[in-house]
This record gives sequence, structure tokens and C-alpha cells, in this order.
Amino acid sequence: MTVPGIGRVLALTLLFEIDTIKRFPTVKDFVSYCRLVKGSVASAGKVKGLCGGKMGNPYLRWAFGEAAVIAKRNHPLLTPYAEKLVSQHGKFKGNAILANKFGRAVYFMLQKGTAFDAELVV
Repeated sequence: MTVPGIGRVLALTLLFEIDTIKRFPTVKDFVSYCRLVKGSVASAGKVKGLCGGKMGNPYLRWAFGEAAVIAKRNHPLLTPYAEKLVSQHGKFKGNAILANKFGRAVYFMLQKGTAFDAELVV
């Protein structure tokens, strides 16, 4: 609950859906499971297309998206950064990038057992 934008409901959703963080060997596996990145099909170095948009946990995608939107409104350090992302990439993709950063931050927080630091996200 030290992450801005994550209250009781989102924290319980995250903890129940993640179960234990030890089951994800890398942060890439975690954000992929959370639907925070797009999947891709590649063979011999050539990208054949995107797939797997619906693979993963939809509840985690929702929770990180909500946390990103709430933190964007209320946190003094994250608001200018989120506005910069929205101006560069558009509203939807800017929020998705911020949600991805939140997912990565939560992964490392749970791995190390530390509190959230907004300066590391920005």
C-alpha cells in the first residue's frame, strides 16, 4: 500500500492474483503475465506479428491501470511525468507505459521487501 494509487481494494487484488512473487523468475515474466506488454511472434530475427493480447491476468492489468490513473492525478512527482508521457504518446499509451512502470516497481518491491520510491519510477 506504499504505492500511490493503490488502496485496500487494489492491494488485495494484487496480492491475491499474484499469489507469490517467487513464481516469476524475471520481471519480464511478471509484466507479461500482468498483460502490461504486448506479445510478439518472431522467427530468425524477423517479427511476424503481435499475438497474445488476451493472454495473462486481466485483473492485474485492470489494477495496475487504475493505480496509474489515480497516481497520475494525486502524486506530485508522478503527475508531471505522466503528463509528459501523455503528450508524447497519447492518453491510452501514456497510461499503459505508466502502468508498466508500476508493475515493474511492484515486482521489485515484493522481491526485495522494500517500500515504493517514486523517484525511481520517474
